[in-house]
Amino acid sequence: MHSSICWNSNSRIGKYLPTNINAELNRRAFSMIPLSYQHSHPWPEVARLLAQKLHMRGLTINETTLFSPTRIRNSFDRQIASSLERQPDNIRAVYGYENSALSTFKVAARLGISRIYELPIGYYKAGNRIFQEEAELQGAWASTLNLLKSSTSSLARKDAELAASDCVIVPSSFVRSTLETDSSIDVPIHLVPYGSPPPTQMRSPKRAQGPLRVLFVGGLGQRKGLSYLLEAVQMLGSAVQLTLIGSRLDTTCEPLNRALAIHTWHPSLPHSAILEQMRRHDVLVLPSLFEGYALVITEALSQGLPVIATANSGATESVRNGVEGFIVPIRDSHAIATHLLELHQDHDQLAEMSAACLDRAAELSWQAYRASLRTVLAPLLEES
Repeated sequence: MHSSICWNSNSRIGKYLPTNINAELNRRAFSMIPLSYQHSHPWPEVARLLAQKLHMRGLTINETTLFSPTRIRNSFDRQIASSLERQPDNIRAVYGYENSALSTFKVAARLGISRIYELPIGYYKAGNRIFQEEAELQGAWASTLNLLKSSTSSLARKDAELAASDCVIVPSSFVRSTLETDSSIDVPIHLVPYGSPPPTQMRSPKRAQGPLRVLFVGGLGQRKGLSYLLEAVQMLGSAVQLTLIGSRLDTTCEPLNRALAIHTWHPSLPHSAILEQMRRHDVLVLPSLFEGYALVITEALSQGLPVIATANSGATESVRNGVEGFIVPIRDSHAIATHLLELHQDHDQLAEMSAACLDRAAELSWQAYRASLRTVLAPLLEES
């Protein structure tokens, strides 16, 4: 396993690092994989993280800057490709991810090694169609649609990775649909939804009287359909109370700036604090326009928090409409408002959904994910 940073959570160095840095590194620890199998390529990523911490956005802000995510991923890919050249000849397959697999796949193809490609978010051509429409519908939010800013070479790289793969793993039926509607893609596609954290034992009791406590977690931009949530909340007035957790993608978006001045906003919280917020709230709303499989949804289920989300968020793989929450169309603030009001008025239904969320989280375990992935990959590995 190769990653930019594979941290050893038992490292003695961790004892001497600041708490926040140690916590960040522990997010990159893979305790289930023997350390002898883990290989780090850390320095470009460390430089990027340091530039972020020092608020040196000029070094990370776009694809051409020194420590941009795109350049870091390309550098990582080249390192893996070089490493693959030196590996023993018993490797049967490589498993790569979007934007960081092209060089590796080229070497693997030359060596006769199978190429497995994971696409965690919808195909970019479908995304750009949605974003072009959205820029016309919600012009004031267009500056937050960052995918529109991708370069031609970056998009071409995505297509080349797909063309070089032997099969594609996707986490949701939405992602699969964005590939299947493009006639130029001719590669087997396998659906393997991600897992859920185990259900909590600390869920707060049935909510008291007062506003419905609504939570949003994610990047504060229109890819997440944020304007439609804000419209729904405005429709309901004092019946709801909104909390937003996430960083601004653009500081010039006036509707967003006005909303942040009105509602409770946390630009960033540790993961444990986000889970605590989930237990304090009544419903998570994620009206995404373009996603893959939003892990925040299964995290909400694990905390007993019902979810209102779109199919484009990947929610249909985990949320059953009317059981753990509701699936709504994209760009439909009225549907969001209708379901929020329904939950505000029916405390019993809210409590039933909360209990159903915990049961669902137990079903959607990461153990089940691993079993599904093994089932998909086993035939390919036997053939190689």
